[in-house]
Amino acid sequence: MALWLPGGCQLKPQIRVSSTTFIPLPAQSPLLFYKRNFKNLKLMNSITTTPQASLADDNGSPAISASHSTGDHPYCRVGEVKRVTKETNVYVKINLDGSGVADSSTSVPFLDHMLDQLSSHGLFDVHVRATGDIHIDDHHTNEDVALALGTALLQALGDRKGINRFGDFSAPLDEALIHVALDLSGRPHLSCDLQIPTERVGTYDTQLAGKNSHHIIEATFKAFARALKQATEYDPRRAGTVPSSKGVLSRA
Repeated sequence: MALWLPGGCQLKPQIRVSSTTFIPLPAQSPLLFYKRNFKNLKLMNSITTTPQASLADDNGSPAISASHSTGDHPYCRVGEVKRVTKETNVYVKINLDGSGVADSSTSVPFLDHMLDQLSSHGLFDVHVRATGDIHIDDHHTNEDVALALGTALLQALGDRKGINRFGDFSAPLDEALIHVALDLSGRPHLSCDLQIPTERVGTYDTQLAGKNSHHIIEATFKAFARALKQATEYDPRRAGTVPSSKGVLSRA
């Protein structure tokens, strides 16, 4: 029997992210080495975030169509959004209970690469199609893909009964180490202090060790995906109850 979770609820996850330099692990006793040296890692950046999906932008109210569905599996949580403005045309579909299928084409190659990280490391099925005024800048496409993805995510989560709610993960990538902590509480908050050293990530790396923009951004998406996976997963011990001592999580 399919479990029909209410759609259209508003999700404003709280996230905390930090970026630190990472000490590479030696071949011998890597875990022990990591534990001994973790306290010596130098804190470079800090983030706390709560992305919030908005249905309007500076150009007025865009046309948005959305749908929410579940499959035969009781935990098949799917959100689907189409967002159209004068600047972009975006379609997003996400399955929180997928297998990590990535299928994104936004005309912004690095954004596609980051969406692949979200899918692969979160085990979410992510399908994105976007066209936009990239002849001017990538900004509008990046922004509207994020808005549509956030809206699809909050649809897919439904009432959030039975989920873990909290997620926490640290992702190393060579010299970069990113930490993400999030709370799907419904309370809006964002704290972000990622210090990305270059304005653009091109096809050729020129940064020094510990200052690689590509690594910092990619590790952030990986850590976010793993933390979001933790937070959205069901906790069988909760038996379908809301993960809050108040008995309710905000949707507004």
